[in-house]
Amino acid sequence: MASILIIILVGLAGGIAIGLQSPMSSLIAQKLGIFESVFIVHLGGALIALIPLLVYGSKLAQWRNVPWYALGAGFFGLIVISALSYMIPRVGVAAAITTLIAGQLLMGIILDHYGLLGAAIKPLDVTRIIGISVVMVGVWLTVR
Repeated sequence: MASILIIILVGLAGGIAIGLQSPMSSLIAQKLGIFESVFIVHLGGALIALIPLLVYGSKLAQWRNVPWYALGAGFFGLIVISALSYMIPRVGVAAAITTLIAGQLLMGIILDHYGLLGAAIKPLDVTRIIGISVVMVGVWLTVR
């Protein structure tokens, strides 16, 4: 049971971080531009990530062992920040994050169903279809 609590707390912490980072990066984009915002956010994250790498050591020299397609994660980070920076001033933080999470869930269902990118296989079933349908209705209600 403790491990489930830890998983939930980590998930909530990640959600809170998205909830704070999104409007902050949108503010930067409104003042400087989307690409400037993406650059500043990634540079700030890289500098903060550098601290534990220097303190605890790093495996960065082994980056060639990572599948080539996994290196595209940074590109997707650019899309996330750009999308949120565009949406927040137009529909608000809650609607933008709700839409973003719905997109994550849609992709998660596909990855789970096929077991792609290291995901555990969880076939699409009626329950999951109903769940994602409810989420999509929630997106519509939040954004409109």
